[in-house]
Amino acid sequence: MAKILFKGGEVNTNGDLPKVGSVAPNFTLVNTGLADVSLADYKGKNVVLSINPSLDTSVCAATARKFNTTLSQLANTVVLYITKDLPFAHNRFCTTEGIENVVTLSDYRNPEFATTYGVLVQDGALKGLMARAIVVINPQGVVTYTEMVPEITTEPNYDNVIAALK
Repeated sequence: MAKILFKGGEVNTNGDLPKVGSVAPNFTLVNTGLADVSLADYKGKNVVLSINPSLDTSVCAATARKFNTTLSQLANTVVLYITKDLPFAHNRFCTTEGIENVVTLSDYRNPEFATTYGVLVQDGALKGLMARAIVVINPQGVVTYTEMVPEITTEPNYDNVIAALK
């Protein structure tokens, strides 16, 4: 269980992120076209899992915009932006914000993603949502970097994510 903060107050997740060096657990989530997408669909690519509470917050939106511009320039890399928001909200957000280089995915059909990856918030105001976290997976499916953002209301360390991809 990870202890993190939400607006300075301590909250807990259901577990821990996968360990660096481990094989990333497969999952199935839903894209904006309501189709199932799995981690296996991206085998052979660098995959950045950007896990967030909701697109309807300024920090989550800023993270999506930043990854849309910075990581889209890296070869053989895909960003999977994952929240509990419905695919309809993902589609609206991407259209409004001009997000074209990030794949948004919802776990509304497959909530086991949050528990498998250890990001399900267990208490506090965001109970039931996902903590803000990053998992970088190499083309062989091995976890090379993780970050459980210590304060949910702050952005991840973009420089560390980029460094993990080089």
